[in-house]
Amino acid sequence: MKPSIFITRKLPDTVIEPLNSEFEVEMWDKEDVPVPRDMLLEKANGASALITMLSDKVDTELMEQAPSLKVVANLAVGYDNIDLEAANQKEVVICNTPDVLTDTTADLTFALLMTSARRIVEADRYIKEGQWKSWSPLLLAGADIHHKTIGIVGMGSIGEAVARRAKGFDMNILYHNRSRKPEAEEKLGAVYVKLDELLAQSDFVVVLAPLTEETEGLFQKEQFKAMKKSAFFINAARGAIVNEEALIEALNTGEIAGAGLDVFVNEPIDSNHPLLSLDNVVALPHIASSSTETRLAMMNLCVQNIIAVLKGDKPKTQVK
Repeated sequence: MKPSIFITRKLPDTVIEPLNSEFEVEMWDKEDVPVPRDMLLEKANGASALITMLSDKVDTELMEQAPSLKVVANLAVGYDNIDLEAANQKEVVICNTPDVLTDTTADLTFALLMTSARRIVEADRYIKEGQWKSWSPLLLAGADIHHKTIGIVGMGSIGEAVARRAKGFDMNILYHNRSRKPEAEEKLGAVYVKLDELLAQSDFVVVLAPLTEETEGLFQKEQFKAMKKSAFFINAARGAIVNEEALIEALNTGEIAGAGLDVFVNEPIDSNHPLLSLDNVVALPHIASSSTETRLAMMNLCVQNIIAVLKGDKPKTQVK
């Protein structure tokens, strides 16, 4: 009997083709709707492998119902949707998709910074709504990016890629991380500082840290108060790192100038959420790695990891 693989979103046939000859492959038939929890639990029972999304909770309950499960390939660099301790106890290999999305995510993060600073979304809406009647000296005037200070919270591979882009704009680069990054300091001129100092000095605070016990709720009212009133807050990491009520207050009171957000505490965010009513917020639907080329590379990496584990080999990108 062939090992069974369940995929929790509809992926292109070309991606799953390498699996079909040796494995029984079943796939949820919708691309933009998460697989229902009860179906995920049902399909996990008997499956040797899962390809999962960030919206799929892979926890003790699931692993208890999946005695044959050997590997979970998460279609993301993050894996905060997976209980690693439970996986370790059940000897389930967990894989993610790092590296292949680094530059694409950095591109989007820097684009979010630029869009927020230069009021691109506001300007697009302004002209499309027929409000442009004449030219004026300060029409939709934004903030410069070049020669400003960027503070990167979380200097992993994506943080370093954003720093490389910032260097091209002659920005001063500060960073805060669990550990120092000597190579980034040497090659990019990045300066390690404590979080309080980063907040006080940065014109753009860019969050790229993983969601952990230490980073959950890291940005509260006091952190926004510590920032410059002219500063922009950019989050392309995880929504739960931020207290959204504190962010809304900071944006409404002028404590900070604006925000660019690709992630939210609850996703999809409710269309009536207060953040979405603010002109000084640019909001995106968690698309940092969403280029066709990169998403296909992520999918293919998941497939390669599953094939490796089910054949008794070491996967390319094992988390634990």
